[in-house]
Amino acid sequence: MKRYFVFFIALILLSGCGAAINLKGKVASISSGKFLYQDGNLITEYKSDIDTVWSACEKTMNDLRASETQKERKISSGVIKGVVQDEKVTITVQYVSLTLTSVSVFVGVAGNNIASRLIHDKIAVYLAKP
Repeated sequence: MKRYFVFFIALILLSGCGAAINLKGKVASISSGKFLYQDGNLITEYKSDIDTVWSACEKTMNDLRASETQKERKISSGVIKGVVQDEKVTITVQYVSLTLTSVSVFVGVAGNNIASRLIHDKIAVYLAKP
């Protein structure tokens, strides 16, 4: 078991900034150290509280003119679903700590890394605004 772990770590270190790994049907990738791409979800953490991030995600979906929008918010998590340009978009927000929130974006049927990255960029813009 220890050899597999060492091999896995070595593979990640040798693969560079934008490599993907397929392990038992699960696909994981690290892009530029900030984003994690796992099974079609592009995941990153924002240094902001969950309420501010949730608001930024709502504004992003409104800005993208999402139709059929469904929102489900709980105390420490929430999901926003909608259709943007005939593609299903799912944004999942999860509390990590008081000043850290994880956001996962899934676009389409199998996941679209580029579209997910654009949505994350829009969320970041709204978080940067006061």
